[in-house]
Amino acid sequence: MLNEQTLSTLNALKLFGMAKSFSDKLSHPNPADLSHQEFFGLIVQDEKTYRENLRLKRLLANAKLKQPSFFSVRQNRFNK
Repeated sequence: MLNEQTLSTLNALKLFGMAKSFSDKLSHPNPADLSHQEFFGLIVQDEKTYRENLRLKRLLANAKLKQPSFFSVRQNRFNK
């Protein structure tokens, strides 16, 4: 019950990367025992990465590039 509340709270705070990471780490526990600080550090790093990826996607989408970016070409190939 507490984990569901935590996920709900993270989503309410718009910490979507952290919520996904928390859910993933609970469903697929790492064989190495992590301290609370290490576990928290990992999900904070995942939130940072999530936000950086969103920022890069937004910048690429808004860029006025003469040629399509590598990422959009690659994404289009895999979505077919």
